[in-house]
Amino acid sequence: MINSGDTAWVLVSTALVILMTPAVGFFYGGMVRKKNILSTIMMCFALLFLISIQWVLFGFSLAFAPTIKGLIGNGQWLGLIGVGAAPLPDYAATIPATVFMIFQAAFAIVTPTLFVSAFVERAKFSAFLLFSLLWSTIIYDPVAHWVWGIGGWLRMMGALDFAGGTVVHITAGFSALAIAMVIGKRIGYGKDNMEPSNIPLVVIGSVLLWFGWFGFNGGSALGANGLAASAFVATNTAAAAAALVWMFLSWIHRRPSVLGVATGAVVGLVAITPASGFVDPLSSIAIGGIASVLSYYMIVLRMKWRVDESLDAFACHGVGGFWGALATGIFTSKAINPAGANGLLFGNPAQLWIQFQAATITAIFAFVVSLILAKGIDLLMGLKVTENEELVGLDISQHAESVS
Repeated sequence: MINSGDTAWVLVSTALVILMTPAVGFFYGGMVRKKNILSTIMMCFALLFLISIQWVLFGFSLAFAPTIKGLIGNGQWLGLIGVGAAPLPDYAATIPATVFMIFQAAFAIVTPTLFVSAFVERAKFSAFLLFSLLWSTIIYDPVAHWVWGIGGWLRMMGALDFAGGTVVHITAGFSALAIAMVIGKRIGYGKDNMEPSNIPLVVIGSVLLWFGWFGFNGGSALGANGLAASAFVATNTAAAAAALVWMFLSWIHRRPSVLGVATGAVVGLVAITPASGFVDPLSSIAIGGIASVLSYYMIVLRMKWRVDESLDAFACHGVGGFWGALATGIFTSKAINPAGANGLLFGNPAQLWIQFQAATITAIFAFVVSLILAKGIDLLMGLKVTENEELVGLDISQHAESVS
């Protein structure tokens, strides 16, 4: 039976998650040089309308329609035929199917914005659009089905992912690493000044992400209930813990960094995502704090390796998401969510092994397929702009606009 409170909460949560798409644009846009701010925001914004259409035409059906051997949806709901006001009881019994669909659409839209990190300041806009469309269809939709779809093989294995640590962050983070390896370094990388051009814009983006994440995680309860409140509290607590730890890390190494605190908060939000509906506030402090340490030093390693994964989606989303998936296997408790499982600390070490398998399989799949996609598009049309276009900046060369 339709519940008006549940419906209203999930619709509000959908709007919050959709707000995260331009928020990523601001977050990333402030990190690039002035000549590339608009192009970075445009990459993120374009996904809002590109993936919205993909999801309606076939993405939702591939991810959530009845399964084909646990691998992919059978296409029953192509064009949203049969998806209407009546609920889908297997997924959300108290909200209309259209509400569940559009909530999941918001996730599908925001996920590819994360690997914009690897394209900024040097990629053709046309190549980025083609890659994102294929990526969403070949990687995101199948993995969403594996983990969240009824009959999905990782779901049947017992993998837990409350709001997308595996489906969203591991896929996007490991894909960003693969893209960076194919597309290569920016001109002058390691020599020229590539400091962020607008840190206040980064902070605005991070605050909007923190705000939107309450819909991301709290809305994944798919109802206005105690579980949504628990996820809400865990989300805020993990973000706070991660920002605090990152502040102290940057202080130890140099000075307490505004950019660092903004990044740390996002890392905490990433790490708590898969566990948010399964853990208590004290566990969320540990999850967020440890995530900051792991991601901070992965950025240090990435810089030593001289891999130009420009805005560190791999370190923040790939590593943070992987840790979050493992942490779910450690801290999850049926006392918080009876529909979940107990983790390592509650007498069930097998759940940690399940989480490790699901995270590893997803990471390898996303990395390998992204590598193939990026190489294929590079051969077909080229991923990078010309040297002159890169030096002029993508705002002018790709969009004929500038911020001043």
